[in-house]
Amino acid sequence: MVEEILIAGFGGQGVMVMGHLLAYGAIYEGLEVTFFPSYGPEMRGGTANCTVVISDQRIGSPIRNTFTALMAMNQASLAKFEDRVNAGGVLAYNETIIDPPPERGDVRIVKIPANEIATELGNPQVANMVAAGGLITALGVISPDSLFKGLKRALPKHRHHLIPLNEEAIRRGMGVVRGSMKGTGG
Repeated sequence: MVEEILIAGFGGQGVMVMGHLLAYGAIYEGLEVTFFPSYGPEMRGGTANCTVVISDQRIGSPIRNTFTALMAMNQASLAKFEDRVNAGGVLAYNETIIDPPPERGDVRIVKIPANEIATELGNPQVANMVAAGGLITALGVISPDSLFKGLKRALPKHRHHLIPLNEEAIRRGMGVVRGSMKGTGG
């Protein structure tokens, strides 16, 4: 099993935190993992993406040109990376702010209304956690328990008081994707 995941958005959307969270969750599952960040020239508002490779075997390199999964947090990221998802892979996207949606017929498209759910929860900054919950549900490689354990490592200590909110955001993202999987027979 190898999952080559690209998470992409703009600075300030928590892309790197999401990547760290998936990496720590994979570690708690006893899997091999690499995390490779990439930033644009600006911190907030510039491009940000990271590659997380999760495997049950040793990983030779964190650098990938194509991916088994993409989590696109904004339209520009979808446009830039959509065609780098392998046929048969997962193309997850932040449905709240991406329009038009992806139209590829050779991948599994997963809609996650990350910003909408985060706003419902009263904190737009947890959109990344909604997306992470949806993505792990679609991929099925990291258990919720391992992801929740990873929160303590992925979030800085001064944000640990927000762990319950982040856990709820993850659960909501998981629920949305589980519901859509039932609706499509998946």
